Formats: sequence, structure tokens, C-alpha cells
Amino acid sequence: MSFRIRLDDLRGASVHALLREHLAGVALHSPPESIHALDLEGLRAPGMSFWTLWDGEELLACGALKELDATHGEVKSMRTAAAHLRRGAARAMLEHVVAEARRRGYRRLSLETGTAAAFEPAHRLYASAGFVPCGPFADYVDDPYSCFMTLEL
Repeated sequence: MSFRIRLDDLRGASVHALLREHLAGVALHSPPESIHALDLEGLRAPGMSFWTLWDGEELLACGALKELDATHGEVKSMRTAAAHLRRGAARAMLEHVVAEARRRGYRRLSLETGTAAAFEPAHRLYASAGFVPCGPFADYVDDPYSCFMTLEL
């Protein structure tokens, strides 16, 4: 499969639709106070890079990298469109984000995701890429609805 990943300006209608799908999916499985997914404004914040993954003109997935400090980044907004699951898009996006973190010289890449059964495919993807469970990082706090993982680079 030959995907094309591009740095995205968050202006396209298909990108907005995928982010709405992402936020709605997270809201189905986590209480509001435990949702850390970013909206458009959050993804446009300083220190944030956002990419989309395409097959031709079709948007398959998105992902973002937030700089926490000069040596630590955070994976954000990883989502594959429901119509394109199990095509390798999530793995390709995660590999891109990890490669970018390495290129930037980060020593660690972390993430927060949900703990509900619906997040189990994400847990497996992250574990297969070398991420291991960790405690809260950055501004996060212990939360039974949050799963924290990290990857030493």
C-alpha cells in the first residue's frame, strides 16, 4: 500500500469530518472530564504538528506530535477513518510520528489513550511499536479512564 503523508493545515472539510469522528468516538467511551483529545484550535497550537495520510484523494488517517520539551514529545490525535480500518494506515502514521520525533532529537515519546475495550486496538498498535505502560506525564493526572504509554528513543 502506498500512502502519502502530508503536513496538514487543518482547513479541509474531510479533515474536519475525521476529527469530528475522532472526538465523537472518544466521547462514546470516556467521561467528559477524562477526554484529552484535541479540537481544531488545540491542534493549531504552538508546538503542534499535524499530519494526514492519504490514498489518492481519500483521507484515511491523521496523527499529531506535540512538543512537550526539547527531549520529549507526545503522540496526539491518532485516528483512522472507520471506513479504512485494518489497511495499515494507523501503523504508517505512527511510524511517521516516531520517525519525526527521532529526527527532532527527542529522547522520549509518550501518549495518553483510553482504557475502555474500544481502545484495545490502539493499545496493541502502540505496544507493537515498542511503547510500554508508564505513569502520567506532562499535565496529566492518574485517571482510571487514561492509559499512559511511552517509548524511549
